Amino acid sequence: MHLLNPARETFAALDDRSRDIMRKTIEFFEAKGLARLKADDRGRVWCADFLAFQRDHGIFAALLAPAGYGAPGTRFDAFRNYRFSELLGFYGLAYWYTWQVSMLGLGPIWISDNEPLKRRTAELLKVGGIFAFGLSEKEHGADLMGSEMELTPLDGGGYTASGRKYYIGNANEAALVSVFGRVKGTKDFAFFTVDPRHPRYELIQNVCSSQNYVAEFALKDYPVAEGDLLSRGRDAWDAALATVAYCKYNLGWGAIGMCTHAFYESITHAANRRLFGHAVTDFPHIKQYFIDAYARLAAMRIFSARTADYLRVASEEDRRYLLYSPMVKMKVTMQGVEVIDLLWEVIAAKGFEKSLYFEMAARDIRALPKLEGTAQVNMLLILKFLPKFLFEPRDLAPVPRVDDARSDDFLFRQGSTSKGQKSVRFHDYEAALAAAPLPNVVIFGRQVAALKTLIREAGPAGDQEKDLDFMLILGELFTLVPYAQLVIEGARLDGVDDDLLDRIFDFMVRDFSKYALQLYSKASSTPRQQELCLAMVKKPVRDEAAYNRIWETYVLPLNGAYTMNA
Repeated sequence: MHLLNPARETFAALDDRSRDIMRKTIEFFEAKGLARLKADDRGRVWCADFLAFQRDHGIFAALLAPAGYGAPGTRFDAFRNYRFSELLGFYGLAYWYTWQVSMLGLGPIWISDNEPLKRRTAELLKVGGIFAFGLSEKEHGADLMGSEMELTPLDGGGYTASGRKYYIGNANEAALVSVFGRVKGTKDFAFFTVDPRHPRYELIQNVCSSQNYVAEFALKDYPVAEGDLLSRGRDAWDAALATVAYCKYNLGWGAIGMCTHAFYESITHAANRRLFGHAVTDFPHIKQYFIDAYARLAAMRIFSARTADYLRVASEEDRRYLLYSPMVKMKVTMQGVEVIDLLWEVIAAKGFEKSLYFEMAARDIRALPKLEGTAQVNMLLILKFLPKFLFEPRDLAPVPRVDDARSDDFLFRQGSTSKGQKSVRFHDYEAALAAAPLPNVVIFGRQVAALKTLIREAGPAGDQEKDLDFMLILGELFTLVPYAQLVIEGARLDGVDDDLLDRIFDFMVRDFSKYALQLYSKASSTPRQQELCLAMVKKPVRDEAAYNRIWETYVLPLNGAYTMNA
């Protein structure tokens, strides 16, 4: 297991063009340097230099279009895209965010049947265009049913659009904005594109005080031709959900990148700082913080990389990604917050210093669980899969590592992601646990068995099912199971050693116990539920020799392994 290190990363699994993109991106940021990076952050400077760089090298054009809509090598490849997402997160949320909302804005276009507009979009990408996703509104957030953006049909054909959108990234400089609204006089939803340079497009404000431009904009009788229409009716609804279904996956990689850079800064600071005659890293509690942070970060990366495999093999018959992708958005980003907090316990007040990358990471990591639907919204989505995942496993063919250079075009023809939820089939998580019979994996398996007993014999009923807090805690317990499953699968594919894998399950056993106690403590929990919650509370096994090997093999060698150019 290794973390991204821009100074040493070879990107060996990528093709020549993809490696060139990654290397040039690293060269751009290292030439810019940390001081300028931080100055732009403090000055809330729009990332025009980065956008000019990606335009000059055709980066978004190569990465964000399906095959057939650009130069040779152009493809929407989830494997290389996640490497790019991690790299941008490593250098700063502002750069990652512009990439992320471009992907969102392009989704409804690539999903549509509007071939002329697709070709136009490909040309806009070639000249460096970025894109925006005009979905949310100030009074309704991302509640599609509450959308007040309105398309009014005209007698001679076409429409006019009127309404406001709020919290729309890139809407200041987008080549096109994909806008969601309703068709007046009908029950139809619609997606259409608008040009921010049009006089009927009013850019009202940046609603955030940051480098990112997160716009509020208004359309006032904006003319929408038939050729600007992307989809209508159920197709528009499905395009919105399908776009978010695969784009939310990127949030986890943004968190992984940020945590990795912060880890390098933290271990290098602590290992070279002396207190009371000792290096800070000599103190037992400091070792514990670092090992916990490393184990959590390793699990985040292993799980997210394994999820990419399921995204890439997705089909009408295999939609397991509909569980795993929101978990990357929800679980991985929340783990990112925990990693940063653990590191912050080590570097303490230094984490506020304006010269460090860490200061940005500590602020920005908290944004990611709140984007593309809150963690709570994504948890409720995840809970829909609980019965089939835990109690109705199927004998499905194993999914290999999928790292070949292919265009993942199924993501643009997913159809109805919401209707498809009930038919999703899952393979048996117990096979993964059996493939790693390590001490803490065995304990974790006993906790899962107790959870299944609780759900079968004393599951939520009556008012408990309407108690969102109760259900969210149950969701946290359930989420640990597919998280564990994919971590083991990914670890076995990547050759992660047993010491590290067992250490990952050390924190997972503790997390399981924590959520079980929270459920036990709920005012509405019944005596039988409390009894079964206590059966889930377990103590992990501590192998002191393995613990020290992780410190010596994985953690301490990161001291000085990477420092960004000044």
